[in-house]
Amino acid sequence: MKPFISIFILFFFISPLVPAQDSASKILSPENFIAIVKQFHPVIKQANINIEKAAADITTARGGFDPSIYLDTDQKTFDGKNYYSYVNPELKIPTWYGIEVKAGLENNGGQFLNSETSTGQSSYVGLSVPLAKNLLMDKRRAVLQQAKIFKSQTEAERLNIINDLLYNAYSAYWNWVKEYQVFSILTNTVKINETRFELIKIAYRQGDRPAIDTVEAMAQLQSFQFLQSESQVRLRNTAVEVSNFLWLANNSFYQLGDDVKPEDGWSKQSIASLPLPVLDELLYNARLTHPKLKMYNYKLQWLEVERKLKFQSLLPTVNVRANLLNKGYDMFNGIGKTGFYENNNKFGLEIGLPLRLSEGRGGYRAARLKIQETNLEISMQQQAIENKVKTYYNELLGLQQQVKIYEAAFLNYQTLFRGEDTRFKAGESSLFLLNTRENKQLEAQQKLVELKTKYFKALQAVQWAAGQLR
Repeated sequence: MKPFISIFILFFFISPLVPAQDSASKILSPENFIAIVKQFHPVIKQANINIEKAAADITTARGGFDPSIYLDTDQKTFDGKNYYSYVNPELKIPTWYGIEVKAGLENNGGQFLNSETSTGQSSYVGLSVPLAKNLLMDKRRAVLQQAKIFKSQTEAERLNIINDLLYNAYSAYWNWVKEYQVFSILTNTVKINETRFELIKIAYRQGDRPAIDTVEAMAQLQSFQFLQSESQVRLRNTAVEVSNFLWLANNSFYQLGDDVKPEDGWSKQSIASLPLPVLDELLYNARLTHPKLKMYNYKLQWLEVERKLKFQSLLPTVNVRANLLNKGYDMFNGIGKTGFYENNNKFGLEIGLPLRLSEGRGGYRAARLKIQETNLEISMQQQAIENKVKTYYNELLGLQQQVKIYEAAFLNYQTLFRGEDTRFKAGESSLFLLNTRENKQLEAQQKLVELKTKYFKALQAVQWAAGQLR
């Protein structure tokens, strides 16, 4: 059932319009084409999966702060004697600031217990507090913070992937549009020349035209037929390139059919009157929101956490442990009665410091150098992005001017051809001149199509360079 649903959704986007020349053809607009790419393309689905994997890594990192329960039990009976019996269930609760809370019960007995071990039932609750190393940062906190940063970095990477994918999709679409328009122009030109060739043959039989005109008309027709054949190959190849971006919901490939045509409303638009994006706004948005720059900024944050963690290796280990003890399993009973500070307590202090700090100094220095390296990469990447935006923007301005020039040039070539055609029909011109005018008109028409489609590609390229395609 899924494939049929997918095909229905796809044809919802490829809206079936009914052109006058072909009632069976369907129109694929650039907006609907991009909507299909966003919804079904496997690359975007993979990018979404990467975000889910990053979220799973955060859950894993949170495991370092999960409470844990342990049971330590040991006993020995030999030759009819109960040497020892230890039962010690314990609960440990790590906290964000490196403090670890633990509580437990003990039930110890036997003839040969360790002299430090309390006999019978007892309970305790205590803290372990780092006063230097691991006070402000430790491995558990670093792993969790870096996992969160990595998820944000993955989201930026997803936007960068979408930005690149949509740019490639737009490029493929406008290449297809250009080849479709050129093929349509050549097909119409071939039909006109076929009709002209038949009329010249009739005129030759009636003695109104020399035989050489039939040869020249046939040569012109064959030249256009050859160009039409070449154009058809390019059209089919560009349709295949467009199909590379068309997928169904069940992850199956969709081949663009010959009955699907590109939208042609763009050809009626006046390029000179279309509003252009503001360069300063493009540069400002690129500096703030370009996904590639955001990826580097998140990398910098990740390295900063790493630097803080490495700095801990330069600090001495100073851990204080304090435990409240009590007879029986009610660990809070009788605190005021028995005098906690006098009797029922257990304190410990752990102090340590490597004498040369070689590992700490080397790790910390390497972390700082990585941050410096990343800052340089950010500066170079920002400059490269701004230059790319300016380059495509300059191309866009140039194309707008070139389209305006060639629109006027095409109208002039068209006027010359029509005038020559009128003179030819009146017997005042030669077929050679008519063919020359027609060739010039055809070249100008094809060039105009090429410039217009390049303009729309450049319009998307500017957005891509600024990282704004979503």
